[in-house]
Amino acid sequence: MYTKSSESSYRSIGTSSPKTQESTEKQNHKQMEIKKYFLVLLILITSIHSFGQKPVSGIVLTTDETVNDSDIRRLLAFEGIEFLKIRYNGDELINKSYRITVKEIWNGKIKSESDLINSADFPVRNIKRINDTIFTIDIISKLTSNNKLKMRFAFPGVTVERQFDAVNSENYSLRNMVEGKHSKIEPGKKFYFLTYMLPYKKDEVLYWCTVLNSETEIENWGKEYDIEHYLVFEMIFEAEDTNWT
Repeated sequence: MYTKSSESSYRSIGTSSPKTQESTEKQNHKQMEIKKYFLVLLILITSIHSFGQKPVSGIVLTTDETVNDSDIRRLLAFEGIEFLKIRYNGDELINKSYRITVKEIWNGKIKSESDLINSADFPVRNIKRINDTIFTIDIISKLTSNNKLKMRFAFPGVTVERQFDAVNSENYSLRNMVEGKHSKIEPGKKFYFLTYMLPYKKDEVLYWCTVLNSETEIENWGKEYDIEHYLVFEMIFEAEDTNWT
């Protein structure tokens, strides 16, 4: 069969010469070999990756202090709002309840200690205990115009809001207290995970990380660094037979 081209000459379609068929077969064979190569490579990479992975023992904590949108970041900064996302990951989260207490420390002394949340008290099973290997907490905080630290904690299925007395200072900072970006948490043991703190001031310079990274006991920061006020939050993941002591 033939068709006319724009140059008024003729070319065949639907047929090909032996050389053309041979060339096509070689190209097809080469493409098949490339596909096989990438398939073997993919299987090898997947096998190595799977072999190198180990089950998560305990509970791993990660934090994300960023907000993706730059406009939102600027707006939050302008309004003095802080945002922190905390994520726990691990098989040992499943069927655990969680409890958080907060200590208000003024001038080196614990003024009060109270429960922020205790999921074991909830009447509904699906929020009473964690039923996943991932558990997240979103925290939003700010200093209000009447000198209150307003905090909102968003847990899976539950939101808690609290306000705490504060001093008139724009230097409060919300900080993760678990050392490192990836730290293991042991179920059944209490740990400090969050602070809302004023800085250590020396020679007109403000220090937050110096305090966080020091060897000083957390409850003694006020005495050691002359910090007037800060909050510390303590947490535990509990099995059914675990008691808070």
